[in-house]
Amino acid sequence: MNISEYIDYTILRPDATRDDVIQVIEEAKEKHFATVCVNQYRTRMCVEMLRNTGVRVCTVVGFPLGAVTTEVKVNETICAIKAGSDEIDMVMNIGAFKDGDFDYVRAEIDEIRRVCGPYPLKVIIETCLLSREEIIKACEIVLEAKAKFVKTSTGFSTGGATADEVILMKRTVRDKAKIKASGGIRTMEKALEMIDAGAERIGTSTLFV
Repeated sequence: MNISEYIDYTILRPDATRDDVIQVIEEAKEKHFATVCVNQYRTRMCVEMLRNTGVRVCTVVGFPLGAVTTEVKVNETICAIKAGSDEIDMVMNIGAFKDGDFDYVRAEIDEIRRVCGPYPLKVIIETCLLSREEIIKACEIVLEAKAKFVKTSTGFSTGGATADEVILMKRTVRDKAKIKASGGIRTMEKALEMIDAGAERIGTSTLFV
């Protein structure tokens, strides 16, 4: 197994400078990671620096709270794809989900997935804020909306990924979607634990490979 192919190397800190992002890009190129994951403002820069390297660009949408309107998330997605992003990580509207407004949550994911077209959409459900029953329901909604991935966490809330949550998510989606584990994954041991639990992509801002 080449773990580098699992890694979305992430730099989403609000204080990240251009030099910080360049360092992440250069490390990702050296290690042949799957993607570099950035905020919208850094997308075009990453696309230009990663062209013809085999490392893709991932942009976050509705990050980190997921509480903006669908229209805002759609516009962010359009801008990211126009800038050259290869993958989109969007945050589910957690408040609407907690309200039980599952039709809204499903419709929003479906609309963004349609805007993404052939580009993979990963939906962050923020597992640390959900019960086990809610994690299952969120995964089912993501499946219904036909997103490519269900993702555990933003890394900006009260906790990150756990192996138990990944196992639960994988048991729910089976082979109908992929799992991305993120948040608090800072060692090779932790990354391998998540992969063993069923994760097919690892989000991390720590260079442990």
